[in-house]
Amino acid sequence: MINIVLVCSAGMSTSLLVKSMEDAAKTSDKDISIQATASESLANLENEIDVLMLGPQVGYMKKEFEQKYVPKGIKVEVINTVDYGRMNGDKVLARALELATN
Repeated sequence: MINIVLVCSAGMSTSLLVKSMEDAAKTSDKDISIQATASESLANLENEIDVLMLGPQVGYMKKEFEQKYVPKGIKVEVINTVDYGRMNGDKVLARALELATN
């Protein structure tokens, strides 16, 4: 299973993107779990994450998350602003899967 977690300030806007990504994942042959959370709640999920994608509004926290999670083998990336704004679940999912397999 590939566990993808999206993070934003309150977990609200990324929840919309999760739905779009889940729709895109239906055509994948991979076993994928996608969820959204607020940055304050992330520690509760840290043992279940393969890829951590940050909403652009919390992109400034990338270095902090990299220091904490990259040593644990978790890939960290800020979601492309255009894809985020358009809620392009196909592209965001494709990037997350690319990170998960590299």
